[in-house]
Amino acid sequence: MFPEDINEQQKIRREKAKALKEKGVDPFGQKYLRTHDAKTIHKTYGNFTREELEKQPIHVSIAGRIVLKRGQGKAGFMHLQDRDDKIQVYVRQDQLGEDAYEIYRQADLGDIIGIEGVLFRTKTNELTVNASTYTHLTKALRPLPDKYHGLQDKEETRRRRYLDLIANEEARFVAKTRPRIIRSIQNYFDSRGYIEVETPVLQSILGGASARPFITHHNALHMDFYLRIATELPLKRLIVGGLEAVYEIGRLFRNEGMDSKHNPEFTSVEAYLAYGDMYDMMDLIEGLLSTVALDILGTTDVTYQGQIVHLAAPYKRIHMVDAIKEETGVDFWQHMSLEDAKKIAKAHEVEVEKHFTYGHIVEAFFDQFVEEKIVQPTIIYGHPIEISPLAKKNLDDPRFTERFELFIMKSEYANAFSELNDPIDQKERFENQLKQREMGNLEANEMDIDYVEALEYGMPPTGGIGLGIDRLIMLLTDTPNIRDVILFPHLKHKD
Repeated sequence: MFPEDINEQQKIRREKAKALKEKGVDPFGQKYLRTHDAKTIHKTYGNFTREELEKQPIHVSIAGRIVLKRGQGKAGFMHLQDRDDKIQVYVRQDQLGEDAYEIYRQADLGDIIGIEGVLFRTKTNELTVNASTYTHLTKALRPLPDKYHGLQDKEETRRRRYLDLIANEEARFVAKTRPRIIRSIQNYFDSRGYIEVETPVLQSILGGASARPFITHHNALHMDFYLRIATELPLKRLIVGGLEAVYEIGRLFRNEGMDSKHNPEFTSVEAYLAYGDMYDMMDLIEGLLSTVALDILGTTDVTYQGQIVHLAAPYKRIHMVDAIKEETGVDFWQHMSLEDAKKIAKAHEVEVEKHFTYGHIVEAFFDQFVEEKIVQPTIIYGHPIEISPLAKKNLDDPRFTERFELFIMKSEYANAFSELNDPIDQKERFENQLKQREMGNLEANEMDIDYVEALEYGMPPTGGIGLGIDRLIMLLTDTPNIRDVILFPHLKHKD
């Protein structure tokens, strides 16, 4: 008896699996030894002529999924797809034998098989494997979705990434390119003397960024923990400890909204350099992005959604206040009271929340009027102190800090500081963050006394930076939605 919730096609495939068993063939197979894959065959023998292949037979053993099957009677063709490519296979009953050919005839799209044979070229000159041995490996009990209709629902492709990878070459390209990008980032830092480290994902104190956290509970310790929103504070403790140049590539978790640029679980790289400052980080990010682009694409001119983005250094560098003035005419360099800033905000229809200070209003102006105008890589620096609790004050104007963000194609890609290493100032900043939390700012940091104490032992002047790896992968693979560069993004349950 079949389960009640399966359709007719699934019933037929289960019957075929049963028939294989009756013939003594395991429907779900055993280990299979391959000598070649499709990509290697095309790369190595793609230029061989028909005559060369006849003169010097090339024997291969391949395996993959049947994605195309045609032909009737006593001969047929199929395409096998493996990880990197497809290869055509020619089968004939007089070569395989009646039993093996019957197994081929009963095979469905999606079945996984092994083939041994020699290479030849068809009348249309397509490089093909002439099968001498056919080995059934795995029976697909469900039909593959129709390539042109069944995968049109983007949410379904993200929910069933395995089907997306089978049917979508672009999805396989992104999946294989992502680790190459991460490896290139590692090589960049390693070659410059940075030490790769790992820090805890579970943290008892919220800090290192402005974000809402996920909260969990450790039963043995009877303690609540946060899934980290940043790796910053543990990494800077390592600078105090004398490691001098460190970086970490890891997952961060932020309990916030989801859209084409945001996923609650994402990957970043953070790096810290002793005896450096934000200007060293500007040079570092310019070098990193141009190097990775060259490694992966062979060019620093990247096409993203029809727009050419120039990743070669140098990038435009402009103070946040000057960028706002360029777009709106409002001059936040002028000293003004909070009430004056609120009046300006009201006049420009900028929403002011309860906890807003002068610095928050400056940031709101930037978010509303400037960010959406930035296309080419642009370094925005000089953020207000109220929104930068971990950055050094600017010596000339203490309302602002030595902090910058890198924007490309209307999105933030990196955030960097001349790191605050004054423990007295740092404690005051944490205290101000606590006041903001009391006023309703759920993204404000908590007091981290241990970090303050670490600074009291002395942290050298330090430059630090964080880069969103998922957004960089989006840029380099021309993928407009973050959920398509993450193999298993978070999605709502189906109704």
